[in-house]
Amino acid sequence: MLNLEQIQRDIQDLPDEAQMLVVDFIAILKKRYPKQQITTTTSENSTYQKFKASGFIGCVSVEENLSTTYKQVLSEKWKTKYDHR
Repeated sequence: MLNLEQIQRDIQDLPDEAQMLVVDFIAILKKRYPKQQITTTTSENSTYQKFKASGFIGCVSVEENLSTTYKQVLSEKWKTKYDHR
């Protein structure tokens, strides 16, 4: 576990030049690892949650297997919708 007081004492014990190197290193790390970093372990769950919150999930009623039969469904619906032309 991080002991911030010990880290502060260790940095204060360093010479001024070394302290500036620590400051520069921290700046580099902050650029490389921004605070709002997306976690990959919950990307599926968070994507689902985002769609659910946006209202896309549940906004229409379709077949459960639409992701595999969408071409067939589209061709049938288009024929019905645009057959009069």
